Amino acid sequence: MDETQAPVVPKISVIILSYNSAPALRRCLTALEASTSRKQMEIIVVDAGSQDESPRLDTEFPEVTFQRMPRHFGATKALNIGARTAAGEYIFYVSTQTEVQADTAAKLAQHLDEDESAAAVCPALIAPHGEPANQIRRLPTPDTLSQAWRDPESLPAIAAPAGTEPVSVEYPGRAALMVRKFYLRGINYLDEKYGQFWSDADLCFQIRRAGRKILLLPDVKAILHPSEDGELSSGARALLEADSASGAARYASKYFGAFAGVKLRIGAVLYGLGQLFTFRDLGFQIARLSGLLSGQKVDGTQTTL
Repeated sequence: MDETQAPVVPKISVIILSYNSAPALRRCLTALEASTSRKQMEIIVVDAGSQDESPRLDTEFPEVTFQRMPRHFGATKALNIGARTAAGEYIFYVSTQTEVQADTAAKLAQHLDEDESAAAVCPALIAPHGEPANQIRRLPTPDTLSQAWRDPESLPAIAAPAGTEPVSVEYPGRAALMVRKFYLRGINYLDEKYGQFWSDADLCFQIRRAGRKILLLPDVKAILHPSEDGELSSGARALLEADSASGAARYASKYFGAFAGVKLRIGAVLYGLGQLFTFRDLGFQIARLSGLLSGQKVDGTQTTL
């Protein structure tokens, strides 16, 4: 009798973007490996050209698939590379800052199994000491984007829901978001006209526009740790802010008309020009203004990341 068995097709594909975040990635993977649904999961780390020990963690986590990119092509492209190769029915985007609980993935997947109206689900994020991590926000509008491109925390936040019943939310981000793969495939995955920022908001907008739900499950938890990223160079900071402005203008133009996008770009350039004349951190200010003028995004052509 042939005792060979067909390979197990995973139900959940976890996609993690890693960039110079080895300690956080190790903590994230350790938690995922302890999941009750681990046998139903594949875990894919897309490393965006890290220069720390992140790419070498495959020796510590031999059951995890590491996809190494030569350069940082931006979060959007990196996440799509992982999702397109994923075999799971559900794509679970997890940031390196997120530490899931043992039952987080299983409960999210179970809800998608049972509720066809939901295109995506997310857990309630809590800080390391147990207080709610304020991750739920309103979807951006042209007015809120005018400040949010340089300060994402300025987007209007929604208080953590009380009770245990699922709650429909607008924009939970991608720290821990599980999406049906057939839905992602139907929209050709994340829009790669975005670089590092705002493609997750675009995804959430598309889900709501299609009349589908993104549900937060208050009784499903995950810990969101503070960012442990090291100090970035002035060139890297300038590139990321220019990318954020470019992505915000793309979002505004796509959903609110070309004029909204142009207005946001002009506003960003005028802001950068005004900051230039403060003469503070002049190298950063010049690099940011240059990026704002050119509509620069993170796409792998730069050497600052």
